Amino acid sequence: MINSIHLRKQLLLMKRRILFRVLVDVLVVFIAFMMAAFLKTGKEKALFNYYWVPFLVFESIWISSSLIFKKFSLPTSGKKVDSILAIVKSNLFVLFSITFVIFFASLSYSRLIIVLTVVFATLIEAFITSLFVHNKELNELMDDIEKFEQITKVHEDIDIDYADDVAKEARVIQLKKLIRDEIGKEAFEYINSNAYLEDKKLLLVSTSTKFNIVKSPLPEYNSIVNLKKINDIQRINKFFEEVNAKLPIGGIFIDYAETYSLRKKRILKKFPSGMNWIIYTMDYMVKRVMPKVWGFKKIYFAVTHGRNRVLSKAETFGRLYSCGFEVIDDKMINGGQYFVARKTSEPVFDSNPTYGPLIKLRRYGKGGKKIGVYKMRTMHPYSEYLQAYIYEHNQLQDGGKFADDFRITTAGKIMRKFWLDEFPMFINVFKGDMKIVGVRPLSSHYFELYTDELKERRLKYKPGLVPPFYVDMPVTLEEIMASENKYLDAYEQSPFTTDVGYFFKAFYNIIIKKARSN
Repeated sequence: MINSIHLRKQLLLMKRRILFRVLVDVLVVFIAFMMAAFLKTGKEKALFNYYWVPFLVFESIWISSSLIFKKFSLPTSGKKVDSILAIVKSNLFVLFSITFVIFFASLSYSRLIIVLTVVFATLIEAFITSLFVHNKELNELMDDIEKFEQITKVHEDIDIDYADDVAKEARVIQLKKLIRDEIGKEAFEYINSNAYLEDKKLLLVSTSTKFNIVKSPLPEYNSIVNLKKINDIQRINKFFEEVNAKLPIGGIFIDYAETYSLRKKRILKKFPSGMNWIIYTMDYMVKRVMPKVWGFKKIYFAVTHGRNRVLSKAETFGRLYSCGFEVIDDKMINGGQYFVARKTSEPVFDSNPTYGPLIKLRRYGKGGKKIGVYKMRTMHPYSEYLQAYIYEHNQLQDGGKFADDFRITTAGKIMRKFWLDEFPMFINVFKGDMKIVGVRPLSSHYFELYTDELKERRLKYKPGLVPPFYVDMPVTLEEIMASENKYLDAYEQSPFTTDVGYFFKAFYNIIIKKARSN
């Protein structure tokens, strides 16, 4: 009951504040319109004699635009830049709308007065907003100081040793305010719920270089929080490796990235329609394609030093797993993919990650030997490290593949549909690592899902380019294992005849029945 009353009071207070800001906005526009009319005609009464009708239309569009762009609520965020940017966006929208109406309605009203009104109103609103936000920041700072003084006053006569606790609480207050100012309230709350900010062995940084991690004062921390997005880190894996070295097993690392999909959304929303797709295409070619094309990679990193690079969610998480972490939580906040990672092991120190269009995946071959299976890339870089993560978060679909696998690229889906990704495996056939027909070469994760008996049988023979899957078309993992056991039984009786028969049956299913690789 008390919470309900409190909520109603909060809503009433919020409505009053918005109404007050609307009235202030009406007054600001009125003053700006009077100034513009006076400069145009030299007589302020011109507003009432000739311009009162367009003024009312102008005012209604102005208030509507302010509500659409949430101009009245943004100043409470405490970010001056965001508040002023909202004002500029809203007022430009008004200017374009009024100009559009005047032009297509063939009205004779002065465009100069319209432009001057928007300019004057924008300057007045920006000034008022700056004062408001500055006052809000000052009040928050004074509240923190007052709280610290109250803590000190309460305990100053009790015990001199309590000064350590007072200093610790003051440090926590300052720390929390720094985080809120840097990344905003929602991101702060996410970090605060996943990291113990009162811990003396918590390292808080806002850095894009491993230097600040290596040179941190303590040899080990329970948690490390970085407020800088990893897109700006030049050597991401080296940075993650240094973070790993500063954490014990089970230690927490929190950071965020602007993923490829979030970046696309931001660019398309930021620029006008038409221009946004041109800018996005240029950004995609320079920041995403160039680093992956042989010959351009060195040029790209020499010019950009790896700053503001494009990263997919799969690559971000894959790099973390390759560096000895597991992702235990993630959330999209303010255009950033925040994550909480826990240290599970030492880094892999992979010096040759699969980054180009032609990749070589580590798979089980004959005798348990790991072979490099060639394929065209259909997944984002570092996706191979996410087998366990995807298995935990996604269900297996028909055929033993993962459902809703975010690691697969758009181009990868097309290549898988038309078998283009499988053609490089002929290299393995020519090298003698594989044969035309045989059980599929499996990754370590998939291999461990099989029964011990089938594991042992599989390792007696070379894997194949065309698996028995395309003959029996199994659905579940159990059916896939049964299909392979059936093939191996037949192969052990008659190797050549079995492979020829399976090849033509698979060919029929692929060509006639349109069986596809998912």
